[in-house]
This record gives sequence, structure tokens and C-alpha cells, in this order.
Amino acid sequence: MTMSDGGPAAMTVARMAALAECAAVFIPSDPPREGRVAFWRRDAAAPPGAGECLSVVRPHGTSVRRREVAAAVMPVAEALAVLTQARRMPGADPAAAFWGAATVLALQLLARGRLLPGVSPAGFDAWRIGPYDGEDMVRVRELAAAMPPEARAVPAEDEAALQLPAAEPLLRGFLDTVADVLARTPAGALAAGGEAWTATAPQKVPHQREWAAGVAAGLDSGTAVSLRIELPGPGDGSYPWDGEDDGAQDEVLAVVQLHHLAEAVVADTREVWAGKSDAAALFGPSDRAEALLALGRAAHAWPPLTRLLEMRVPAELTLSDAEVSDLLGDGAAALAAAGVQVHWPKELARQLLARAVLEPAEKTASDLPSLLSADALLSFRWQITLGGRELDPAELERLAEAKRPLVRLRDQWVLIDPAVLARAQDRKARDLTPVEALGTVLAGSADIDGERVEVTAGGWLAELKERLADPEAAARRTPVPQPAALEATLRDYQLRGLTWLHQMTSLGLGGCLADDMGLGKTITLIALHLHRIQDPATAGPTLVVCPTSLMGNWAREIERFAPGTPVRRYHGTKRSLNGADEGFVLTTYATMRLRATELAQPLWGMVVADEAQHVKNPFSATAKALRTLRTRAKVALTGTPVENNLSELWALLDWTTPGLLGPLKTFRDQYARGAESGEDPEAAGRLAALVAPFLLRRKKSDPGIAPELPAKTETDHPVTLTKEQVALYEAVVRETMAAIRESDGIARRGLVLKLLAALKQISNHPAQFRKEEASEAKTAGRSGKLELLDELLDTILAEDNAVLIFSQYVTMGHLIHDHLSRRGIRAQFLHGATPVARREDMVRAFQAGEVPVFLLSLKAAGTGLNLTRAGHVIHYDRWWNPAVEEQATDRAYRIGQTQPVQVHRLIAEGTVEDRIAELLETKRALADAVLGGGESAFTELSDAELADFVQLKKAGR
Repeated sequence: MTMSDGGPAAMTVARMAALAECAAVFIPSDPPREGRVAFWRRDAAAPPGAGECLSVVRPHGTSVRRREVAAAVMPVAEALAVLTQARRMPGADPAAAFWGAATVLALQLLARGRLLPGVSPAGFDAWRIGPYDGEDMVRVRELAAAMPPEARAVPAEDEAALQLPAAEPLLRGFLDTVADVLARTPAGALAAGGEAWTATAPQKVPHQREWAAGVAAGLDSGTAVSLRIELPGPGDGSYPWDGEDDGAQDEVLAVVQLHHLAEAVVADTREVWAGKSDAAALFGPSDRAEALLALGRAAHAWPPLTRLLEMRVPAELTLSDAEVSDLLGDGAAALAAAGVQVHWPKELARQLLARAVLEPAEKTASDLPSLLSADALLSFRWQITLGGRELDPAELERLAEAKRPLVRLRDQWVLIDPAVLARAQDRKARDLTPVEALGTVLAGSADIDGERVEVTAGGWLAELKERLADPEAAARRTPVPQPAALEATLRDYQLRGLTWLHQMTSLGLGGCLADDMGLGKTITLIALHLHRIQDPATAGPTLVVCPTSLMGNWAREIERFAPGTPVRRYHGTKRSLNGADEGFVLTTYATMRLRATELAQPLWGMVVADEAQHVKNPFSATAKALRTLRTRAKVALTGTPVENNLSELWALLDWTTPGLLGPLKTFRDQYARGAESGEDPEAAGRLAALVAPFLLRRKKSDPGIAPELPAKTETDHPVTLTKEQVALYEAVVRETMAAIRESDGIARRGLVLKLLAALKQISNHPAQFRKEEASEAKTAGRSGKLELLDELLDTILAEDNAVLIFSQYVTMGHLIHDHLSRRGIRAQFLHGATPVARREDMVRAFQAGEVPVFLLSLKAAGTGLNLTRAGHVIHYDRWWNPAVEEQATDRAYRIGQTQPVQVHRLIAEGTVEDRIAELLETKRALADAVLGGGESAFTELSDAELADFVQLKKAGR
């Protein structure tokens, strides 16, 4: 018989898929690990790797018929990968899918430790699945009943008759084969007591058969043993404290039961030994012998059972208090490992629950904002409950006096772990700050003295928890009206965000607004400022800390939506806070770090950290400087609250609401480590419950938000020039304007066009104007536009979106492409020199999601392309004719687009680009007429008009 070539590692995905479409049949062997799986096609064609002729038996009417087929035969170890794939592959053959399901069952049983050493009928060492419990046997029988005829089409070699093998024994043999194959590890020697069970080559060990039978005694022989605990009847007087004695049973008994796994029947050993019931008749002499072996094995695990072996009939055992206590913990675990389960009465209350209640240390009025001050301490109080009802002091005292594991309380038997009761009584109350207490009750539990204890809230803290548990629901109940001074109409989800921010900040609790890009975080914060200044208790200037590239956008948005509100830029060489006692003050993270002392002197009405992921490292100088600012309210804005690990989330929330998540080390130990690794799903749940009220995250795809978004959102992003750009811009204007004044005619028009082109290139990047080679140019830190582009891309890619970036300059496209490559961002650049075949490949790669960033030359790619995977379009520089930009945008915003498209236009603030943007915004009809001819229209301006048009305007106040 010829095996197929190649092992699991050598098998290709295509071959695995082809084999999964074949019928599969298991061929047992002795020893089991030499069993094989044959793959054959029902249409008699040869499967991939066929190397043998297989004789199969198939149903034919009321009889069966033998036929010869070509087959690919391989060891079970090699076939497992194919079978597991067949189980979930839509086009798989039913027989292959069946053995795939059997493989999964074997792996599940092994994962639960169902593994026993044994000796095969031929005397070879063999691992096998076991012990089976009742549920396991049901699963095996149900699966065997579903076995297709083709899955058992090879009769046993000693069977001359044409008949299919029995399904259940064949399935059990396959499960044992999987166990024998996968258990060949060094751990096998420890489990089996010898090296034979780790060897790959078969070992003859007939002398170990008795030993193997003893190891498995009572575990999977078809007979199992369990203990049923019977408690004293009520009113017997044996256990405190009903005070009556009616002659009822006064002892705790462990009654021995036998389980017939095949028939799912349970009977007491007393009945079985007496043979007086129909159930007892199912257990023969061999079953009773197996029961004694099982009890002997269990007695090694839990010695009190030794007394049963001395009885003529091992029927029941009277338990002492110490033995009852032991069965509550280690004793039951030891018996379970030996295959003996302990069954307590259903009506028995398993255990008293000790939990902590957090409530104010002193009774106060329900004034939540003042109670969240640092001096409003809260205390733990320990509460013992039974069935959800708290025990009163008298009941607790009687429990402590009983000092027994089983107590009659409130008309029911209660199991008590004396150690748990003692720990709860010994614990002392300790004070917490309100924020610490709030974090504890939101998480629902706390680690106290090395034990995780349930925590509930009392007093006003319970009211606060309820208000914070569902922030958007609370916002719907008590919405904050839109400020009258806001020159815009907030969408419903923005109003909910405003209400949530007001609730958090008015309570003295900060928050992180983590909405997707384009949902209006900036306008929501402007509305919050306008709302807060109406109340003297919360009024005051708002400090916005943001990247340099976003300062211009903040200034424009405030002037647009809150006209008349003072806006001051604390940035550059002439920065000052004199008179900054109202409105907005805008600064950058770099300036805040350098001028932390000055910025920490005022008491700000609110501090906003925009793109707050810039302070995700809590130990950085920038993050430390942010924490020194004095303010009544803190709000973090970011579309990416977690980029790499949960410590970044801690950094944000520990700034907005200090103390909520505890020290970083504690946070890592109690939440982050278990949640990130997946080892502790409960930690992830506790963390989610804890942070949910303090982090509002909405996505464009969320119900109630997507319908409100227009199909296309257009945003102008003003950016500040760097020092290098300012110097170049002013020098070019000064020098070229001097030459223009001395020229006329064609020469003057040429100089005007040259000036406009130079100013646009400087606004893009100094390296473009200086004609530096893209591969050698230093691009970072030299252009305000490129800094903003990085900010936008970080957010877009973190949201798993795709983006188109247009520039009218091929040289700028190459500079951006090289810059992104250095940052490790996958991007491709299409321009006029790109071959047609390459263009098609690039479009396909982008649409397939292989490349998330597509750089395009405006002229080369402004028409004719369908790029609907993009949800964002960025115009890096402005074209004189708006229709050309719109055509480029329509590469994404076109038939077939299923998502809203956001259009971002980058505008160098104070430059000629800014002047063009104003013209397009305020005089669109005139712009169409004047700018339709492009830059040439500006050649007709007078010298004075041209000088005013190109002069660099200073931003800020």
C-alpha cells in the first residue's frame, strides 16, 4: 500500500481543498496511531495524489455493491488538516465533513483532559480518549448516527461479507487514533509512568495491560460513580438553630450512586447490590466490580471513602463537619479529578455572598458636583447576603457562633465556608476619594486583599452610577438645548454629544470624545464653550491645545460658528496671555511644553486636548505639562483613543478624570494585561463597564448617525506655514514684485505666472520649490501641509478607511510618496508617465484593499477612474478652476459609492491659496468666470492689486 507524498507542511492549500471535495473513509490499525484516512471520488476519478486502488462498499438499493476506486491514502496525522478544513468548507463532501466534525470532537475532548494510557489488543502502547461522561457519550452517539455510508465504506479485513462497519465503534476508534497521534509528547512519560507512551515507534507492552486497566478503573468502562449528599431534615435539632427535635435524620450522608452511561440510568449502590429494581437490573457483576475499582481509585484521592471499601455494601457514608467542609473545596476537586462527582441538593444555598458596599462616609444632601470634591470621602462597608437579601447583625453573629459548614438559616440549609466568613468579618472599612469609588462601582468589583470582590453602590453614588451607565440615554432624558449664539444647527447625535459633555464637565468629571473623523467634534466643543459661559460657575476662557497644523482650522471654525467670540493664538514669538480672560486661546503641544509655567497660572474654564493621542505616553514632557494646567473641566478629542495598547487609554482618561483607573501599574495588572492577551475576558468586560461613561465613541456607520450625514462633506483645512516657508514666501514676493514693477507686456505676464507658481510650491513644501530630489529630500518638519496630511492619514488609516490624495504637481506627488514610504505607510502614485497596464493594476490593488493610500496627479487622474473604495479625498493643493477639483473628487463620489465621502482641502493660511479659497467661498459665480482661465486671469491685475493679493497675511491676534 503506497502512502501519499509530502507531509502537512508540504501540502498546498489547493490540494487540501481538492481533497476536501472527496469522500473520506477511516481505516483503523493496531497500534491506533498507524491508522489512515483514504480520500476517493464518488465519480471514480482519481483524486490529487492518488497512489492506491481501494476496495469500497457502497449501498445499492436494498443491498450493497463493491467497487474499486483510485484513492489518496495518508496517515491520520497528515489528514487532520484536510478534515478540519472540510468541516467548514461549503463544497466539501459529506463524508469528509463528517470526519472533520469527528476531528473537532477529538480535539475538544483532548483539550478537556480526556486522555488515558492503554494497551491495544495486539499488546502495543496506545493512548485513547477517556473518560467519557454522559454528555460525551450522547455526542458520540449522535455523531455516529449521522455517519454517511461513504465515511465507512471499507469493511474490516476479516469480514468476507459485503457490509458496512458499525458506525460507533469506527468513530470511537478514530477518536482514539487522534489521541494516540497527538499525545506523543514528553509529557506522556509523566502521565503514563514510562517512556513507551512517548515513543513514535510501536512498543510491545502486554505486561502493562493490568496497570492500564487500573489507571482507567471506573472512568470510562461504561459505569461511573458519584456521591449524592443528603442533609438532615428540618427541625431535627442536629444543626443550629431551629431548637426542635422531631426524630428526623440528624446526619449528613454521602450516598453512593452508580451511573450506567450507555443507558443514562442512575441507581443507588444499595439497590444495585440488592437487585430489587428495574434500574438495578441493568448493572451486572462486572459493573459492580468496576464500581469497587472506581471507589478504590477515589479513596486515594479523598481518604474518607476508604470506609466504604470496608463495608459489605458500599452504600453511604456519614460525614463529619470537617469532611463536609473539605467537600466544599479541595475534596470535591480531588474527587472530580478521579472521575467522581459530588451532587448537593438543588434547594441548598451554596454559599453566603460577601460583597462590599460603597457609600458616603457621612450623610449629605444629594448635591453631586460638590460631593465629587477631593474631601468628600466614601467608605467600604462589608455586606453578607443570602439569596440577594442582606443578613442582619444578629444573623451574622449566630453564623459566627455556629462555626459549622452547614447551617439552617431562613428555612433553608446554607453551605458556609468559614474562611470566607472570617475574612469578611476581619476586613476593615477604608476610605476612597469619590472618583476612586466611582471607578470601583462602575467596574462592579475590586481586588481587595488579593481577592476579587463584588462591589455595589449606596447612597448618592448609586444615583450617579445609574446616570453614567448609559450616557446617551441620559442625554435623551435631559437634553441640553443648542446655544443661541451658535451659528449652526447641530445634528441630533451632536446634541447628544453636547449633553454628554455638559453632564461630565458639570460633575467635575472629564471625558474623551472619540467620534470618527467628520462627525463634528470641533463644532460640538464650540457649542459646549458657549453653553458653559452662560453659567458664572463654569464660565471662563477655553484653552485648546492642538497640533500646529490644526490651529488655523480651530480659528476658522470658531469665527464661523461663534462669530464675535474672541480667539487668541498663543504661539510664535509675540505670544501673550494678557487679556485672555474670555473666549478661546489656541496653542500647540510644543508651545505648551515650553511655556507650561505661564499656561498653568490662569484658572481656565475648560482645557481641550485635540488629537489627544499626542499625549498617549504619560511619561512624556508634553503629557506632564498638560497635567499642570489648572482648569474646571477637561475634554480630550481623538478619533483613535487606542492605537497600540490600553496604556494609551489610561493616559487619556487619567488626565481627563484623575484617579478613575488607579495607578498605571494597577491598571495594567487588573485590566490591561488580561484584556490584551485574551486570557481574562472578564477583565475586558470590567474595563468596558468602567470606561464607557467617560469615553463617547460614535462611528459614521452607527444607527442614527449615518442617515444624518450628507453623501459628501467638504472641509477646508487652513494650515500655518513653517518658519522656512514664511522666509521663502516673503523673499520670493519681495524679489519678484520688484521685477514685475520694472517690466510690462509678455515679460510681466510671465513673471506673474512664475510668482504664483513659486508661492504655491512654497506653500506645498520648500523641497518642491528648491527642486530637491524626492529620494534625498528631508520632508518632515518643514511644511505645515505635510504635517496636517500626516495627522489626517493617521486618523483615516486607524479607522481602516482608504483615501485619495490629489496634487497638481508630479514633483510634489513624488515627495509625498517618499515621505509616506519612510513612515511605513503603503501608498502608490499614479501620474502622466504611468503606463496604461500599470494604471489598471494600481486601480485594482486599491479597490481590492491592498493599498489604502492612492496618490494621484490631478491632470492624469482627474477623470476616467472609478475609485469608490475611498471614503476620503484630500486635495493637497488648490486648482484655480473648482470644476477640475470636483472632477477629481468624483473619482470616489460616483455611481457605485456606498459610503459617505469626505473631501479635505489643505490651504496654506495667509497665502495666495487662502485668497483663492475666500474667493471661491464668497463669490462662487464670479470665481467661475474669473478663474475659469486659471492663473492667467491674475496677470491682468495692477501692481498694487497683485501685491495685495500675494502678500503673506499674518494669522492670529
